[in-house]
Amino acid sequence: MHAVQEPAILIPFVLFLIYNIYSTSEYLRADLSIRAWWNNHKMCRVISMTSWLFGFLSVILKLLGLSETMFEVTKKDQTIGADDTNSNAGRFTFDESPIFVPGTAILLLTLAALALMLLGFRSTTGGGDGSGVGEIICSVWVVLCFWSFFKGLFGRGKYGIPLSVIYKSGTLALLFVQFCKWTSMG
Repeated sequence: MHAVQEPAILIPFVLFLIYNIYSTSEYLRADLSIRAWWNNHKMCRVISMTSWLFGFLSVILKLLGLSETMFEVTKKDQTIGADDTNSNAGRFTFDESPIFVPGTAILLLTLAALALMLLGFRSTTGGGDGSGVGEIICSVWVVLCFWSFFKGLFGRGKYGIPLSVIYKSGTLALLFVQFCKWTSMG
């Protein structure tokens, strides 16, 4: 890993720290816990990267005339049943809804990028040195924010992401990588 040589990297890092410290202090002043802040922070990231992206793609397909307008309703689990334990309280439940495809695809892309970086594969096309400290930190942050999806990759039953969603997400991730390769060559 290369040392950070540009002091400009400090600007987004300091903004990131200031925002998170400020929002955490707001939760603490409202007598809420840091865990409540973290859960809400994660959910803001998950919502913006799943339902907003899903909605954007739905609008594009509608404008192109390839799809009809429809609402995707997902199941919400709020109660603990007889087969659940307190250790499962608050866990994501997954089904075959397409709403889980973008979030799973983002997680798979991020995990693949981190794995390739750890294995020593670095892209030097475009004159860069490959992955930098900022990219690694941001990738780890995305994985932490999508930790519920990560656990869902290995979960079983309603707490696991169905294989059909994983296959669709993997296909979407591969198409995105191919699109990026195609646009970087042109």
